[in-house]
Amino acid sequence: MTEQTRFQLNETDLPKFWYNIYADSPVAPTPVLHPGTMEPVTPDFLSVLFPMDLILQEISSERYIEIPEEVREIYKLYRPTPLLRARRLEKALGTTAHIYYKYEGVSPSGSHKPNTAIPQAYYNKVAGTKAMTTETGAGQWGSSLAFACNVFGIDLEVYMVKVSYHQKPYRRNLMETYGARVYASPTDLTNYGRSVLAENPGNLGSLGIAISEAVEAAATSNGTKKYGLGSVLNHVLLHQTVIGEEALKQMDMADEYPDVVIGCVGGGSNFAGIAYPFLRENLKNGKRARLVGVEPTATPTLTKGVYTFDYGDTAKMAPIVKMHTLGHDFMPPGIHAGGLRYHGMAPSISGLVDAGLIDAVAVKQKETFEAAIQFAKAEGIVPAPESAHAVRVAIDEALDAKAKGEKRVILFNLSGHGNFDMAAYESYLSGKLEDYEYPAEAVKESMSKLPQVNLPA
Repeated sequence: MTEQTRFQLNETDLPKFWYNIYADSPVAPTPVLHPGTMEPVTPDFLSVLFPMDLILQEISSERYIEIPEEVREIYKLYRPTPLLRARRLEKALGTTAHIYYKYEGVSPSGSHKPNTAIPQAYYNKVAGTKAMTTETGAGQWGSSLAFACNVFGIDLEVYMVKVSYHQKPYRRNLMETYGARVYASPTDLTNYGRSVLAENPGNLGSLGIAISEAVEAAATSNGTKKYGLGSVLNHVLLHQTVIGEEALKQMDMADEYPDVVIGCVGGGSNFAGIAYPFLRENLKNGKRARLVGVEPTATPTLTKGVYTFDYGDTAKMAPIVKMHTLGHDFMPPGIHAGGLRYHGMAPSISGLVDAGLIDAVAVKQKETFEAAIQFAKAEGIVPAPESAHAVRVAIDEALDAKAKGEKRVILFNLSGHGNFDMAAYESYLSGKLEDYEYPAEAVKESMSKLPQVNLPA
């Protein structure tokens, strides 16, 4: 077995195609519904928000979709990203497991998000879009789209969840450095933002509210602005599969294959990015890797949410999709996992969890930061709080293998660094962080507010 630690591909190994899980999934895609009529949406409805190329990717059943050369050229600024074996962490744990991590923090914005931001900005540029709107929680998506829009000469306005706007000022500064305008959501710039503030002037915001504001800003712009989404929908998850496609080649370089593949989940993009190519291998080529999505106990979408049709945003302007949901009126606590605070989950992931093809676990905030610091001390990289959820479960898997005397090959996606998140680490180190478990009773109450969908059998 090689003693190599770092497995690096060349530019020539950069994937030429994105992988579409719907080509192989035994779970058929569910319809996307109009929030007003509750009928299946038409391309004309979606074209208010997205350019046609992205709409066609959203509904495609093709297994592979070619990555435009212009996108691959920008990808080359940071891709292929490295795969590393966490030998120092293995030693610290005294485990019999082999731990590998795919490190997406080498991108310009420090996370996996440019993998979809770049193609979204590209397809908007091709369609003649001059300006875009979006939302962001922790700021990783907003900074990534700000980078991509700057590359392609598109103006951008970002509605940032207010609690993250104040918790993570350097993410906001990074977006502004790339030329974006950033607003603390809820704002007084949109009709919906004003209505939220009228009801509660101290509202800390949520991803659902920020989505509502960004969608409203695009939808009421008379076609002058389009909307960019950082997770949940299929075209977004599709773009992220460059992660897993590279990881498959790199695990070959390591002469090993993962028994378990782990990623944090908020809306689902980085988890799908690493897991879907391995799921294809399970479905088509007889592999048996376990796929595990990790979420906070404070936002337990997959572990406590209901698999049903719900609105994609709080104001009920975004399309209705079938997903695991905590209810579109979900108001998350101010935990330091900003990118994992969405009320719903990607429809494709939700269906696969429901079918038993993907596992989901929830972990507490303090044990997540404990794992993050253990990883940082061993491997030198400070994980983003979101990514630390995957670190927690990777360590748990390694300790379980140790207890059972098993060799277990563990692969997780380190989806971003935490260099802009040191306020969260300060809170943990000073003992200010508290664990919080979202109550099942609150989920049950929210289910009474779901849209009444009656589709023909």
